[in-house]
Amino acid sequence: MENKEERLDPVRTFTIISLRLDPETWREFVSERDNQLIFNRFLSAQDNCNLFIWKQQQQTQSVLSVSLHFPENVHTKVICVSKKNHEVITKENATSILMIQEVPGGDTFSYSVTVIEEVICPLLGNLEMNSSYEAGVAEEALRTMKRLKNAALVMKAQIEGLTHLSLPDALRGDAVHDEGRKLSDVHKLLHACDSSIIEWAELVSEFLQRDSSQPILDGRKPLPTEEFNFWKNRLKNLNFIQQQLMSSRAKQLGSIVQTAESVYWATLTDIYRDVQEALKEAEDVTLSLNSLQKQLEEVEQMEYKQLEANMAAVMEEVRLVWIRSESYCRPSRMVVLLQEICNLFIQMSRKFLCGEEVMRGLVSNPALVHRDVSLVIRTLLSFREAYLQCKTQLENQSQQDGVTQTWDVPLHLVFKHLDNFLTQLHSIREAFCVVLQYNQVDQTVLSGVNGRMWTDAVQGVYEDFLSHVTVLSECKCDPTDPDDQSSRLHLDQFQDQMLDLDRQLGSVLSRAFENCCDFLSASKLVEMFEFVLDRPLIQDQLHPQLIRLVELVLMELDQIEVLFYCQRDKPETFSRFTPTAAAGLCWTQQLKRRTENTLENYRKVEYLCMGSAKSQLVQQRAQQILDLLQDFRDQLRTDCSCQLDSDCAFILQQPLIQQKQQGMLGVNCSHKLEAVLRELRYVSRERDVELLPHAARLFTVREDVTQSRLSLGHMVSCYNQVISDALQVELPLIQDQQQELYRALSELQRNTWSCEGVQHLVEQRRESVLIFHSTVSKARNNMDAMTNIIQGWAELHLLQRSGDLLLEGGATGESYRQIREEGQELLKLTQVNRSLYGAEDSFESWIRYLDHIDDKVQDALFQLLLRSLHSLSDYMSPQVHTPRNLKSFLYCAPLQGGGLELSLQLEETGSVFEPSVGDGLSDLLKNIISDIYTAASLPPRISVSHQGNYQVSLQQCPELSALEQEVMHRLLQVREEAERLRVGLDRYSYLWQSDRLVVLQEFLTYSRRLGPEELDAAEAPPTLKDFWREIESLHSLSREVADLDDIIVLHSWLQVDLRPFRDSLLSIIYDWTHMYTNYLLDSVSNSLQQVTQCAGGDEESSCSSSFPLTETIILLEAAGVQLPEHLSAQLQC
Repeated sequence: MENKEERLDPVRTFTIISLRLDPETWREFVSERDNQLIFNRFLSAQDNCNLFIWKQQQQTQSVLSVSLHFPENVHTKVICVSKKNHEVITKENATSILMIQEVPGGDTFSYSVTVIEEVICPLLGNLEMNSSYEAGVAEEALRTMKRLKNAALVMKAQIEGLTHLSLPDALRGDAVHDEGRKLSDVHKLLHACDSSIIEWAELVSEFLQRDSSQPILDGRKPLPTEEFNFWKNRLKNLNFIQQQLMSSRAKQLGSIVQTAESVYWATLTDIYRDVQEALKEAEDVTLSLNSLQKQLEEVEQMEYKQLEANMAAVMEEVRLVWIRSESYCRPSRMVVLLQEICNLFIQMSRKFLCGEEVMRGLVSNPALVHRDVSLVIRTLLSFREAYLQCKTQLENQSQQDGVTQTWDVPLHLVFKHLDNFLTQLHSIREAFCVVLQYNQVDQTVLSGVNGRMWTDAVQGVYEDFLSHVTVLSECKCDPTDPDDQSSRLHLDQFQDQMLDLDRQLGSVLSRAFENCCDFLSASKLVEMFEFVLDRPLIQDQLHPQLIRLVELVLMELDQIEVLFYCQRDKPETFSRFTPTAAAGLCWTQQLKRRTENTLENYRKVEYLCMGSAKSQLVQQRAQQILDLLQDFRDQLRTDCSCQLDSDCAFILQQPLIQQKQQGMLGVNCSHKLEAVLRELRYVSRERDVELLPHAARLFTVREDVTQSRLSLGHMVSCYNQVISDALQVELPLIQDQQQELYRALSELQRNTWSCEGVQHLVEQRRESVLIFHSTVSKARNNMDAMTNIIQGWAELHLLQRSGDLLLEGGATGESYRQIREEGQELLKLTQVNRSLYGAEDSFESWIRYLDHIDDKVQDALFQLLLRSLHSLSDYMSPQVHTPRNLKSFLYCAPLQGGGLELSLQLEETGSVFEPSVGDGLSDLLKNIISDIYTAASLPPRISVSHQGNYQVSLQQCPELSALEQEVMHRLLQVREEAERLRVGLDRYSYLWQSDRLVVLQEFLTYSRRLGPEELDAAEAPPTLKDFWREIESLHSLSREVADLDDIIVLHSWLQVDLRPFRDSLLSIIYDWTHMYTNYLLDSVSNSLQQVTQCAGGDEESSCSSSFPLTETIILLEAAGVQLPEHLSAQLQC
């Protein structure tokens, strides 16, 4: 509302002062949506000339109100804003056009008139009450009040758009019959009546002379609503005048002037007559315009795209007004009405186009704006066309009845403003057409030697175009306003700029055409820039090059002719994969299409080459080549028909199938038949090829023959597959069915492709073959499934290894379950195959078939046992290097049932293996070997001619027995190695075999351990150094034992766990160390007691000790022994 507030500045200033408003109240008032709509209609519409603002009481407060009509029942003053001219209000013309004044409210006028007439005038006319006034004062006051009353009545009528006829003040009901009235008073009364008649005549005459064409004569552009309002207001005012003329006082006035034989009696009679005639005319026109008004109101509510379809209906209503209304059947009034309707459509069109947004659409969406502008032009032209059609209808009707008047009005009077608006729209559309054309330039890329250079030049033109379009789109003007000269200047300037770009683009295209060496490249260039070639300036520049297109077309036609003569005698060039005759027809058809396409492309640009003298030669040259190709096609067609008929006759005489080597069958002449059918298919596409009898017969049944050939091929393939893939043990099982089918198929060798019912016979035989093939295929699939199961057993793992360890139990259980389940599956599949083959259990052929499968099962189980024993043997095979530990291997605990692992334990009797390296390990390996053989007993026996399970047969196999003996031999080797390991660790046996108390007593006596030969050694009590020697020796021994390996692997497969032995030995060493340190702790305790006793004065106790106290404590700390808390407390004291 900002712009509208600027246009309302004069109204705002006057209203704030007149109604004593706060500026904030005014801002709130104009910001309300309903009020904005009213202000917008007043400011932007030409036919809304009055605006009324007033204060209205609502509940306990007064609020501002606004309307386009004078308010009723208003008791306060009203601000009346009027336009001096019917124009749209802008910021610039608001001050000069708007006229603002205060007027009393409607009720105020009625109240004033009533007070003056009923109160003031009677009071002033009362002689008794006026006796106190000076002479003549009361009379003057009375005359003043009457003048005010008349002025109020006149103003009230003017506000309501009515004509008030004032009556003389001296007029009373008894004025004519008053015998006592003075002659001078009679003359005054007659003069007053004559003056009123004169005034009435002027007012009525002035009103009746008003015409709805006045706004147009004033240079404005009124809408149909102004026409409709004019006649409605005219009718309303005429009824008001009629009512006044028929009032009692007006009749009294007429009686006075008639009685007095006044010369104005005739004037009054004319007034009565003119008002009656005008009233009749207004009623007729108003009634006639009602239907048109409703039609236009409906049109205004429609979407713009619906207008075109309703233009004829609007014009039909106008025609009906012309026919029905005698008063409106005048060319001048019809011109006014049609101009107003044109103004309405112009206004709707401008609103639809959003005038100020049009220029911005050049950049944002030119296609959409161009479409909208074209729609507006088409819609407005449809209204003009509807007018011409109605005009023609009126002329035809006038010729028929001789009564109907025609519209003999020059078109420029009716469509003056519409034509100007259309001219402006055409300029706008032309600008958008140019934009749409040049927008396509950005997508063009020229090829060839200089293609890059031409492309850059075209892009330069496009960039200049973009800059011009950008400038035009930024213009702040409304191009849809026919009165806006600035928009016309901008559009004209843009057209001049586009002409300059046309010259540049035409120059670039002219040089590009010069580089075209053939018609194909030239036609592509034309097609690429076809969107700008219709621009006159470019077309003129390119005219010499476009004329050259004719020569390029003739060159292309010459090349087609040369190609024809060079290749027509070389059938291999026609097509490598198509029959020769059919390929020749296709080749000539291609040349024909090439010729026709060249001619068609030329016709697209022929309008550009009309100035060439050779233009007609192109048509003649193309027709010559087409005739040449047609003659050659006729000859090919004849040869093709004869050869094809001969081939078809040969095919129809051939048998369906033929016998091949090794009992195989084949489709007879399959490739020849396929080639003939393919040629028939190609030839059938040529409409002008006639098929001879044999070819026609084969073509008629081509679908059946093709289907039969495919069925035969499938059937023979299935039969040959069964025969060629049959196993030696399978042949006896299918021999009977095979021979029966062979006899049935032999019948097909006696039938040819020309026999009746071939397809039915083939389908019968095909069904039997497919059933046979399906049965055998299922059996073979079952055999393949059994073979896969059997082969899978050879890949099973009965022993599970993890790194260098052999684990037993988990893998074996899973493998056992798989073998057992799949063994049952084998037995089930053999029974299925027995049903498929239709064999009995007692058939010799079936027994051999089962033996074949049984041999496969036993062989697979043998491979399984052999691989498992090999794995066990390889696992137990000694390595070249010495026994190694598992610190470099991942340790895995044994699974269920134990693994190949021993542990060395230290017991009271010495070191022993758990389990024993003898019987325990031997039993474990025997259990593993037994588990391996057990796998062969799991599957049921397939053969009925062999007794016992597979394990019994395989245990007798020498190769498996040899592997079993090898495993037991390697067990003996590892047992000896384990014993050597245990004996080697017995070097520490003195630690668990010696008595520590005896050894301590010996140490305390001799300061060392005596050897067996030292029986008479001298006593030598130990010193602290001797104690340190023994303790340090035990510490070294402890470190040596701690460095023993956790696990040692013997022969790379038996792991020995030394941790139990090592932990027990470390515990014994600790006890030995503890023996010496405890003795020293006791010595320290005794020394502290002696020191305490000496400090207490016990002279009898000895204050000496065997070891120095300080050195003893230091030795204990070096040995890692901490003093007990009570000894530490004694030392601190």
